Amino acid sequence: MFDFSGQKVIVTGAGRGIGKGIAELFLRSGAHVIGIYHSNKAAVEKFLEENQKFSKNVDFQQIDVSDHGQVKEFYRYLESKYSTFQILVNNSGIRKDAIVGMMREADWKEVIETNLSGTFYMCKFAVRNFISQKYGKIINITSPSGKIGFAGQANYAASKAGLVALTRSLSKEVATKGITVNCVSPGFIDTEFLKDLPEKKWVEYQKEVPMKRFGTTREIAQAVLFLASDEASYITGTTLEVTGGL
Repeated sequence: MFDFSGQKVIVTGAGRGIGKGIAELFLRSGAHVIGIYHSNKAAVEKFLEENQKFSKNVDFQQIDVSDHGQVKEFYRYLESKYSTFQILVNNSGIRKDAIVGMMREADWKEVIETNLSGTFYMCKFAVRNFISQKYGKIINITSPSGKIGFAGQANYAASKAGLVALTRSLSKEVATKGITVNCVSPGFIDTEFLKDLPEKKWVEYQKEVPMKRFGTTREIAQAVLFLASDEASYITGTTLEVTGGL
């Protein structure tokens, strides 16, 4: 559907799950993908094995997006090797579920730092590059949890609600600079991210979805590619929900 030939795309959390689906679809659409992963080298090796025909267009870098210093160094590497890039997809995210009264301070901080602060750091340095070329696309992956607020996910919900607010504010700051900033909000997607759910919850959540099924990573990736394309040039500061009607 889309042609991203000649464009360079950063995808955080690209080794597996939704991030993998996004990175793979960009590769199939002609883009050069710079994938970021935190620690799961096995997932990256599997990605590379499954996508050998795109090996010249893939560059994986291991960084912790919640570490401002590491993000800064990553962008120095990026600019020295590639000079410019056109698209940033902030997909990195973790869950550390617990009810508020029992949630550990460390789990609160880790989720907020990875999901929200990490996105802020990635956007901060990307915007500087985008402004210089007067073009750029940022897509942040949020969640219905930020709007609905699922029990046991106060930290996760807060981080994802924060992403929407960050997106709206940033979109206004750069709207005249040729840069768009949007969110994609996936519903329940069949990935490793949900594998730790008890079977009872798995069935319960499927029943809550009007379409009575979980989505696929490709369905999310297609929404991301649309917002990254020139066809979405007048869309900014918004959230595209891909939830099966949730």
